[in-house]
Amino acid sequence: MKMLTWAAAAGAAVLLGAAAAPAMAKTSCEDLTSLKLAHVTITDAKEVPAQLMPASMSPAHPAYCKVMGTAKPTADSDIRFAVLLPEGDAWNGRYLQVGNGGFAGSIPVALMVPAVGQGYVVAGTDDGHQSTIGTDASWALNHPEKQIDFGYRALKETTDAAKAILAAYEGKTARYSYFQGCSDGGREALMEAQRYPNDFNGIVAGDPANHWTHLLTMAAWSVQALSATPDSFVPPATLKAVQAEAIRQCGDETGVIENPLACHLDLVAIRCKGAAAADCLTDAQITAMRKIYGGARNPRTGELIMSGYSPGGEGERGGWSTWITGPSADSDAALSKGFGSNFFRYIVFSDPTYDIRKLNFDSDVAMTDAKYAKIFGSYDPDLAAFRKHGGKLIQYHGWADPAIPPLDSIAYYKLVQHRMGPTPKFYRLFLAPGMLHCGGGPGPNVIAAQPAIVDWVEHGKAPALLVATKYEGNNPAKPVERQRPLCAFPAIAKWDGKGDKAKLESFKCVKG
Repeated sequence: MKMLTWAAAAGAAVLLGAAAAPAMAKTSCEDLTSLKLAHVTITDAKEVPAQLMPASMSPAHPAYCKVMGTAKPTADSDIRFAVLLPEGDAWNGRYLQVGNGGFAGSIPVALMVPAVGQGYVVAGTDDGHQSTIGTDASWALNHPEKQIDFGYRALKETTDAAKAILAAYEGKTARYSYFQGCSDGGREALMEAQRYPNDFNGIVAGDPANHWTHLLTMAAWSVQALSATPDSFVPPATLKAVQAEAIRQCGDETGVIENPLACHLDLVAIRCKGAAAADCLTDAQITAMRKIYGGARNPRTGELIMSGYSPGGEGERGGWSTWITGPSADSDAALSKGFGSNFFRYIVFSDPTYDIRKLNFDSDVAMTDAKYAKIFGSYDPDLAAFRKHGGKLIQYHGWADPAIPPLDSIAYYKLVQHRMGPTPKFYRLFLAPGMLHCGGGPGPNVIAAQPAIVDWVEHGKAPALLVATKYEGNNPAKPVERQRPLCAFPAIAKWDGKGDKAKLESFKCVKG
């Protein structure tokens, strides 16, 4: 699964520090290799010179100390991590840990370096295994400790080691600690709030894969729906027709469905009247699409296992053909199919030949939950310890996400409200109309969540909205096309009826 770029999370805000922490003796960059930490080896520490870049590109970064390490809390663990520490006065007094995507396998350095340009000490991990393929879970076969490392232990090992390295290098601790991630990184973000509630002051969880076992069950559900009959598969060209019809029925002139909760898409409107064609749906295709929109259900009880996908991004580049359907009926290229197949093959059934078209949505799902939900999932609605710690949590989700159903973010949010009562003082959810998975899509999709969480944590300014920006061609190096507010759920943004629809100030948040 994709990861949110730092630019999308941070924006261009100037971030200010708070009161200084007690001073301690400092350690030079090179001498950090001698730092003694429990079951941790510092494998390298070196200075990286400052880099200047044009203002239209990623932020320039100051000189920094790059520390590489390995944690081995068990005999089968190999958790690799990196910590980047700005030199001199460039540090803003904050610690930031960034999340991963997919099954991880590499340290997300590309997300970390721009954060150094914002003044953060930043850390990341490979989650305890090494792979260059995001859908790959072969490393987990018969390795239960590596599974735990991926699930949650690598996060904690990285946090503790990175904070110790920071304290040794800077001679003091961070004023504030933040975690930011999207997709699997969103799962990790919520894992931090639930399992390690005292480690971070502010957390940003984007498009979270926190309902892990049910999400990958939904992948199997989609595969079975699309292969139910020889005519069930929906090709990319037809997905474009479906999206066009969804926009016609529920969208606006920008090609965005502002409130998919109010959209009741009628697929019969584009039912083929004769032979199958690219611009219409056959009966078998309508059945498959309805199953995917409707979500996975237990066939014995009718209980919803996982929410289905929302209309509005079916035919987009990076949409359904990338994640759900693939380019053709005989292709294994759909990312969700890859994730689901790897999970059930290498973790659940320990059988590299297992076919998710055989998955039983009653007994197999119950077994999977019993064994693995607590390891990989972060769906616990009890955030009391995080609230008591004074933590703040922003969760956001793209309404057109084809990887992780946005309705499941709403379901989790509602579970938390049911468990804890109203949460606006420490936890808010934001939905981004027309945004795909962690970015992209026809709607404004660069979300300034990190400045908002800093403002909330350090200045007590709870965000009534997040600013979402759409750049020309979805390229942040190009001019701004338009901006929209993302309102705290359940509120939605409504045009004032007279202002420029490309301007943020032309919208207000109203009751959803």
